[in-house]
Amino acid sequence: MTKAELIEEVSRVVEMTRKDSETIVEAIFDSVVRSLKSGEKIEIRGFGSFRTRQRQSRIGRNPKTGARVEVPSKRIPYFKPSKELKDLVNGDDPTLPVAVPPAL
Repeated sequence: MTKAELIEEVSRVVEMTRKDSETIVEAIFDSVVRSLKSGEKIEIRGFGSFRTRQRQSRIGRNPKTGARVEVPSKRIPYFKPSKELKDLVNGDDPTLPVAVPPAL
């Protein structure tokens, strides 16, 4: 799904103009980016959480020349899906009780 398709879906579901839906989607994305930039974690229950992880600096190689290149440390965004989202994607029904294996 693209950002434009997401905006169309929001517009259709909440029955508002495309312009208003675009404003809402942009506001959500801007809030996520601002929070991650400031080092905050974002947790959306039933969906997942967004965090940043620190990558250490390392020595890489230029694939064209083979020369060694210093790659600086950096923060990268990371998404961890919730158990509910994983179950929905895999077709599992989260309302069913979990089967416990018998004790041996």
